[in-house]
Amino acid sequence: MAQTYILVIEGKPEGPFSLEQLQDLHIKPGDFIKTPEMDDYKEAHEIAELRALLGFAKPARLMQYFGSFDQRLLASVLDWFMIFGVFIIIAFITILFIDDKATRITAALGILAVVPVVKFVYHVIMESSAKQATFGKQILKIRVVDMQGSRISAGKAISRNLCKIFSALPFCIGYLLAFFTKQQQCLHDMMAGTLVIKDRLF
Repeated sequence: MAQTYILVIEGKPEGPFSLEQLQDLHIKPGDFIKTPEMDDYKEAHEIAELRALLGFAKPARLMQYFGSFDQRLLASVLDWFMIFGVFIIIAFITILFIDDKATRITAALGILAVVPVVKFVYHVIMESSAKQATFGKQILKIRVVDMQGSRISAGKAISRNLCKIFSALPFCIGYLLAFFTKQQQCLHDMMAGTLVIKDRLF
């Protein structure tokens, strides 16, 4: 069955249309379109088959929609809550099987001490995955991309998360830069060449 598309015309979804019908409508690169399988609308130049058929240039980057500071902060809180919660449970279960009080405390602290390392690995894996986001970011519908709007590599994810050290010191000034940059980048985003973008609310 041939692929069909829903086209937004004067603010209202119309269709479905075939590729041939879209050609006859003389759609523009910035027109909003989706297929029945897509969760959200995209601009026509973001859809590969439409670029090939209609000669649109591939967008250099997805620049219009950036994750705000409060969205990023809430996503980070959610990630900390989930990871720390899991380790609290692990620590609690572990100490149930240890009789000596000093050993219980040492074991619990040892387990909790690895939380930052696990969080670092978690961010690297999730941000370089097909989802491009941690669970917290997915809930807030934001994701990490490179400067061309594409999925980042594991190496870039490692670089980005290591650079958070510079964003945190001193006094988290590097994070506050998001308020003063056009693309709402924190210092670690600038250093690693990444953006945090959000899905359109349509």
